[in-house]
Parts: sequence; structure tokens; C-alpha cells
Amino acid sequence: MSYHKEILQGRGGILKRLRKNVVAFTQALIGLMVLVPKVALPVETKFNLTQGVTEISGKVYHLHMLIFYICCAIAVVVFGVMFYSIIRHRKSRGAVASHFHESTKVEILWTIIPIIILVLMAIPATKTLIAMEDTTQDELTVTVTGSQWKWHYRYFDQGVDFYSFITTSQKQIKGKEEKGEHYLLEVDNPLVLPINRKIRFLMTSDDVIHSWWVPAFAVKKDAVPGFINEAWTKIDQPGVYRGQCAELCGRNHGFMPIVVEALPEEEFDAWLVKQQQIAAEKKAEAEKSLAKTRSLEELMVQGEKLYNDRCSVCHQVTGQGIPNVFPALKGNKVVTGPAEHHIDVVLHGVAGTAMQAFANQLSEEEISAIVTYERNAWGNNTGDVIQASDVKRVLTNGEDPKPSETNNSARRESMNKGSQAKDIHINEPKINRSDMNGFEKNRFASNASAPRINNGSAQKIIERRHNEPFTFY
Repeated sequence: MSYHKEILQGRGGILKRLRKNVVAFTQALIGLMVLVPKVALPVETKFNLTQGVTEISGKVYHLHMLIFYICCAIAVVVFGVMFYSIIRHRKSRGAVASHFHESTKVEILWTIIPIIILVLMAIPATKTLIAMEDTTQDELTVTVTGSQWKWHYRYFDQGVDFYSFITTSQKQIKGKEEKGEHYLLEVDNPLVLPINRKIRFLMTSDDVIHSWWVPAFAVKKDAVPGFINEAWTKIDQPGVYRGQCAELCGRNHGFMPIVVEALPEEEFDAWLVKQQQIAAEKKAEAEKSLAKTRSLEELMVQGEKLYNDRCSVCHQVTGQGIPNVFPALKGNKVVTGPAEHHIDVVLHGVAGTAMQAFANQLSEEEISAIVTYERNAWGNNTGDVIQASDVKRVLTNGEDPKPSETNNSARRESMNKGSQAKDIHINEPKINRSDMNGFEKNRFASNASAPRINNGSAQKIIERRHNEPFTFY
């Protein structure tokens, strides 16, 4: 026993050497934590995080590098001791293993030292996380709404909103054409933002869970149906920044890119004024279209193009759909039945299914073209010619433009009879929730028990969130 004690505590004992090495390692580690944020970090490569173009993305990058260097230092020490022991005390050198069972001091040391390291790592991590969640003092608020498979952007109090769709051609996707520089990362309408202004994002979804992710901003936030999540950014440099949906959201998840164009403040203000003028012109044009009478041929040409762009992903170019997933439109009872019912389905969608509402996505003129095309393509040949005024009449029929759950059930049953399709989304319990405090208390509860808000109330809640103070949970 005295021999073992000498080994552990003698002049050159294990404990003394261990204490000496641990103290030296701890001092070196603390020095590393102090120096790493100040030293020049490696050049950005495709194998590392991007430093981004915002203050927060820089903080995230430096935090990542700090933790990385700490892990490297720990690995060097641990593997250094291990390989030194293996080589220095190998059997061929006549080494004889000591026989002892425990040392309270050693156990205390290897418990306390990791705790100290973790606490020192947690301090900068907590500061960065709090900064990422602080959406106060914003200068512009943008609502981001995800839906299969596109993004809807709305600038608060500016009267400007638009949808953003992927523009990569089907020929590139199918390998029939050479892929472009920004393959699967290009859109028709990028989100335009100013530099040097704090921008607050309010994120939600119309159908399934999506995730809005732009690496250059260090922003990645889930868009959840019935919930509103927040994020923010303040861009330092003008340019074009790309991202994509980072949450598996269905068969076309990989075709839901994000493009952000950051402009100098003066250019952004001019762009915003121009977009407001365009929105006013579109509204006036839509009113004029109600008095137009268009021919079947004209509607079929426009309808085919719109159908291929907006509807063919689910219902297929041939109108055959996908068995047990998306209903066929060829011979479908909704498509060949009463025109008013068909228009209503396109306008308001079908609750509990993947059929979206297009009332806010397309104009009355565009919807009339799509409905006319569906009713006369693939051998349906109803001969019906739907005008914009017909769509407007269905849209404004009654006080509430949105259909009731009863009507949704009838539409869903009718759609399924024509195609034997199955619903792919589960109806969730929904409640109207006007009390934002109650909503906030439950926003982080589990999905099984958290109260939900319906999409009809989401807009009101977003408007309230626009003026709410920041609260850190």
C-alpha cells in the first residue's frame, strides 16, 4: 500500500504531475478563449461556416471558431497523453502496470475541470444567443409565409407583398440542359432589403413546417402553421444572398430557394415606392379585367401556362395527378361539375389536404384562365368559358370569403371520389385566439398540447406581434 501511495503522491508521483499538467492546460485554455476572438482567423473556405455579412453572423462564426479551437486543444491533450502512455509504457520496454483502484483527488479534478471549461464556453454562447433573439428597435418588419413550395413576403404597413417561386427550368432539373450557375437557388421575385437597417422577420406557414435559412445572415427559423416565430438581421454589405428551405416539407422540398437582394438605403426606398405604384396599377387593372369578355382560345393559352407553373407539380402536366397523393383532374367530378364549386375550390383550397387557396396568389383574371383550362383540357371538354367577373362573384359571395369546415368536408369528399386520393395532412384542432399573452405563454409548449391558431386569425396576430416588445425566454 505504501508503494502505491508513493507512486501517487511521491516527489514524482502521478497526482503531482497530473495537477501540474492540469493547471498548465487550464491556463492555456483560458488564454486561448481570450485571444481567439482577437486573432486573425483562417480564410473562409467551403469547408467552414461563412462569416456572413451581418454582425450576428460574425458573432456566430467567432463563437464557432472559439469552441472549435477549445475542442482541438482538448483533443491534443487527451490524445497526446494517450499516445505518450501507449509508447512510453509499452510492454517491449519492460513496463509493469501499477495496481491501484481509486483516487478521490483525481476524480474531483476530472469532474471540476470539465465543468469550468463548459461554464467558460457557455458565457459567450449565451451572449450570442440572446443577441440573436433580440428583435427590438426594428426599422422594417417583413412577414415570411412558407407554403408548398414557395415563399410569400409582405412588407408591413407598406402595401407591398409578393410570392417568390423557383425559376430553374425543368430541363435543367431533368438533366436535359446544362445546369446554370445558381441551379436550384434562383427565383422570380427575390426579397429586397435595405442595408444598415434592422429588419424584423415574422415567420409562419400555410400548410406544413418550413424553415427560412440564409447562411450569410445566420438566420434559420422554422415557419410553423398556426405559430409566429421571430428573427432579425441587419445587413452590412449590398449584394445577393441565397438560401433555401431547411425543413423537409414534401416532395418538392429541394425546389424552395430563397434569394435576398440587399440594396443601399436610397435604392431600397426608391424600389419600395416603385413597387407600391406597381401594386396600385395591378389593382386598377384587375378592376378593369372584370368588364372584359375573353375567348376560349385566349383563356386556354394563358391557363395552360399558369397551370404548368402553379398546378402541375401536384396534379401533373397530364392532369393524371399522383395516385393516393394528389387527385387527378382528368374526369374529376369537381372539375366537370358546377363551375361555381370548381372556382370556390381554387380560390379557397380544401382544408385538411394539400390543396392550397389561390385567392391571394393569383388575380381573378388568372384564376379564370386556370379554371377554364382545367375544364376543357385532357378530354374534360365541358365547353365552359370562365370570365374574371365569374371568379369575382364567387369570391365576394357572402360576408366571409373563406369556406366553412362543412363546405371543406364536402369538397374534400367530392375530390376524393373523383380520384380516390387520400388526405396527406392531418386536421389539427384550431381556435381563434385574440389574447396574445395567452398565445405567447403557449408558443413553446409541445405540439401535442399547445393551442393552435387558425390561418384566418394569423394575420391579426402578426399585426399585433409587429408592435410587441421583445421578450427573451
